[in-house]
Amino acid sequence: MTSVRRAAALLVASLLVLAAAAQAQAAGYRYWSFWDRSGDRWTYATQGPAAERPDDGSVQGFRFAVSADSSDANRPRGAADFGSICAKTPAKAGTKRVALVLDFGTRADAPSGETPPATRTVCARVAPDASTAEALAEAAKPLRYDSNALLCAIAGYPARGCGEQVAADEKPSRKAVPKDDGPSLGLPLGIGVVAVLGGGAFWQARRRRNA
Repeated sequence: MTSVRRAAALLVASLLVLAAAAQAQAAGYRYWSFWDRSGDRWTYATQGPAAERPDDGSVQGFRFAVSADSSDANRPRGAADFGSICAKTPAKAGTKRVALVLDFGTRADAPSGETPPATRTVCARVAPDASTAEALAEAAKPLRYDSNALLCAIAGYPARGCGEQVAADEKPSRKAVPKDDGPSLGLPLGIGVVAVLGGGAFWQARRRRNA
């Protein structure tokens, strides 16, 4: 019976270590994430806005929030239909139109002392080879970048800060929502580790009983 208790204690201790590690990894960063729109779905962009060269009729989004990585990032909210966003911006020869959804996030994600503006949509008319960054500069000034070319502010928000880390106990709590960029491997991996630890504890206890 003592061996079983020791095995159970080992399992509990291992679970506590896993929980502590998960909490440490829960810390995130406060930043503008960049998204592509395909049909009715948002997908986390695979390249930065300076490298992305959207086609005429594209819809792209930006969301300011606290997140750890792409699997944890919140998508832009609100309407994201090109026809509606660019309805008052007629097509013009020698240019292209890019619809932008700018979601400034929530109060919980805002830096201390700042209030996020309401989500807005804008239609940028730019040169045919313009990047998303150029479309953003055309429609949502002022922009702010850091020395590493990281986008820090859109339309002047936030007024300060740039990709700063947020401690786990400061990170806003969120309801689980489906993501467009695939599942996170964190939860399955954790379950697998717990299963291995549990099995090891069981066989250790059994071996001691039979000794």
